[in-house]
Amino acid sequence: MPTIRKRGQHQWEAQVRRRGYPAQSKTFTTKAEAEAWAGMIESEMSRGVWVSRSEAEATTLYEALKRYEEEVSLSKKGAAQESSVLKNCKAIDLAKRPLATIRSADIAKLRDEWLKNYKPATVLRRLAVLSHVFNIARKEWGMESLSNPVELVRKPQPNNARTRRIAASNAPVGTPVGDEPESERGAQNGELERVVKASSSTLLPPIIWLAVETAMRRGEIVSLLWVHVDLNRCVVHLPSTKNGDARDVPLSSRAVAVLQALKDAREDANDAANEDDEDDVDRVFKIRSDAVTRAFERAVARARKIYVDDCKTAKLKPDGKFLTDLRFHDLRHEATSRLASIFPMHELTKITGHKDPRMLMRYYHPRAEDLAKRLT
Repeated sequence: MPTIRKRGQHQWEAQVRRRGYPAQSKTFTTKAEAEAWAGMIESEMSRGVWVSRSEAEATTLYEALKRYEEEVSLSKKGAAQESSVLKNCKAIDLAKRPLATIRSADIAKLRDEWLKNYKPATVLRRLAVLSHVFNIARKEWGMESLSNPVELVRKPQPNNARTRRIAASNAPVGTPVGDEPESERGAQNGELERVVKASSSTLLPPIIWLAVETAMRRGEIVSLLWVHVDLNRCVVHLPSTKNGDARDVPLSSRAVAVLQALKDAREDANDAANEDDEDDVDRVFKIRSDAVTRAFERAVARARKIYVDDCKTAKLKPDGKFLTDLRFHDLRHEATSRLASIFPMHELTKITGHKDPRMLMRYYHPRAEDLAKRLT
């Protein structure tokens, strides 16, 4: 039988002792709550389904997020991006509460608050991290009694899929640098050419051309090593990618020209410094991923301003869509759509690194006029 005793004027302590189980005790403000809790614990022990709730009741969400970041997140490829999500989750009021007290209604309220200021895809990423924290606590941190309140909450439907195509020169994929035909659409062509011209970075232009020619991710490009570049075979090897699999990426003639120019400049710099070029594991681009994004955003903004000024000088109305809403990841979309006109789906997945063709379709956005040409 459980023991219920009064402690002070406004507290009741319930104790449950049963052979084979550690003694359990908890304090409540009313005798009824103490009796209900003791009855539940004793019933679970009798049925052999009792598990300790003490750790889940003593660990706050903030503490769980911090432990998750140290033990789980740091080993992930996207640790830097997830660190930002964890930082935001630590700042919410719910982080002060013990894990055991957080219910699905709390998560639903948090979801609705986030949706007021963030896109559904952002909210989905945050909810996914929270869900994983609860699952890890339950499966690996000895909190078997803990339920995952995120699993019971309706997830927002992402509506921010990108379909942005880039207005570029009429040169097909594989055209060597400098051999592009002159545009037939005037200012409406050559978004990337204008961005490259407006960039003040020496690394950004080759990164842009390599991205739009190969469909490689930003992180894959900046982590590329010279030892994995084979210009004779026109292939670069990616030993570690976002989905965990290695892959070989074929290089177009334009991509080869970009890398060859970088390699020649590297060798000339080593010769000028009287150094032996023995360090074959040097990174091709010594720049961080976030720096690439910032440089690209600045170049796009400058290119847009120059374009608007050119239109004013020519007394033309600027196109509101030209050089606006352009992101670096759009280069991967553009490259995939261009490569899809050359390779069948099963070969394209090997180039882009998509395991699921359905995910690949999110990156493939053919122009209607290009499809119409196939019908003639």
